Amino acid sequence: MNKPRPTGTTRIQREKREAIFEAALDVFSENGLRGATLDQIAARAGLSKPNVIYYFQGKEAIYTELLESLLDIWIAPLIELSDSDDPVEELLTYVRRKLDMSRDMPRQSRLFATEMIQNAPHINDVISGSLRDLVDEKARLIKGWMKAGKIAKSDPHHLIFSIWAVTQHYADFDVQVRAVLDGNDPFKTAPDFVETLFRRMLTP
Repeated sequence: MNKPRPTGTTRIQREKREAIFEAALDVFSENGLRGATLDQIAARAGLSKPNVIYYFQGKEAIYTELLESLLDIWIAPLIELSDSDDPVEELLTYVRRKLDMSRDMPRQSRLFATEMIQNAPHINDVISGSLRDLVDEKARLIKGWMKAGKIAKSDPHHLIFSIWAVTQHYADFDVQVRAVLDGNDPFKTAPDFVETLFRRMLTP
């Protein structure tokens, strides 16, 4: 994970914080905040519980920092969605990036999904504030493309939701997907299918 380095810390301290974050990501994505314990995080990080407490006041402090860093990563592809002479390709690039994130960052996706299921108590202000504003901004951009006849008409907000739902499904429901596919890697065939699905939907 690319966590910002706290100022005034040594290399060893940074490495221990990173180990705690990596371990916590595993524990939280598997058990959620309620089911996770500092003992589990410490054991996964190869540290003592007092050592973890030295760096963080408790599991909620770790969880909150993880979510904040995750949000920055998660919305980056949407921020980069911009006006283009070929909006179909611009949106397909967004779809590909979201699918790549599900392939490469399944733990982060499941952590975020768990927070949403629990009514987003730690980031509700963000999703109802800056994230909503960002989605509204991109929805206006997409609506402009639709009015210009560059992409097929639909509800721009629900288009964004659909991209989230389809791409993140492969991370959040990984166990189900792989079970249905007899353990085969879904990402060998998913990119072509998902791109074809949205290309047909977007092409006017």
